Amino acid sequence: MLEQKWPQTIWIVRHGQSAGNVARDEAEAAGLPLIDIATRDIDTPLSALGEQQADALGHWFGQLPAEQRPSVVLSSSYVRARHTAEIVLQSAGIDIDDITFNTDERLREKEFGILDRLTKFGIVQKYPELHEQRTHVGKFYFRPPGGESWCDVILRLRSVLDTISREYRGERVLIVGHQVIVNCFRYLVERMDERQILEIDRVADVPNCSVTSYEFDASRGKNGKLVPRLVNFVAPLREAGAPVTAEPDVPAAPKS
Repeated sequence: MLEQKWPQTIWIVRHGQSAGNVARDEAEAAGLPLIDIATRDIDTPLSALGEQQADALGHWFGQLPAEQRPSVVLSSSYVRARHTAEIVLQSAGIDIDDITFNTDERLREKEFGILDRLTKFGIVQKYPELHEQRTHVGKFYFRPPGGESWCDVILRLRSVLDTISREYRGERVLIVGHQVIVNCFRYLVERMDERQILEIDRVADVPNCSVTSYEFDASRGKNGKLVPRLVNFVAPLREAGAPVTAEPDVPAAPKS
């Protein structure tokens, strides 16, 4: 009998609405070139609504039978993601000392380099040549100076998947990260190509505190595989009366 390679369940969650999401919306609405937020991106906190969303999601996890709740939590090192994970566990009634909880910098937000904190208008105004290059190359491969492309993010997530398959076989793993992290995990786990994942990204942003999940199915493939169960699932928020938000992360690069 072959040993199971994957966790039994993987949930991938985007953090709750952040103060950066709110500031970005205000800057875009006012036609400003720069998003007015003083903190480093890593230190940007949740908004009050983001905390409410995380609490609603936590109650949903808490309603699961004990044997189906997360046994491992992996969080981005960014404040808004880690705080989301902590609120989810607290609201679910899961003691952080009873599970494995690790902060992993490989789950961090995509780095925007010199485009950090710029709105769409600001990018076009300040760096027209980069805007033109990005339009030509496409967001999947475009790397702003000092920043990352989607391919760069995917490379570090391949390493995360190696860690998960090595250390957390048979476990129930909750990953809390960012919009691009959710989509790039989907690209890897569902074996998509550039066209498929960018079409998904083009159609809609990943809602804050939404759940995308996979279950291990031993009957699938040669050695079993992870099968999609939920995609951008927001029912827990709606049931708790928490508004659903789906703002792009900062900065808001134009859709391809």
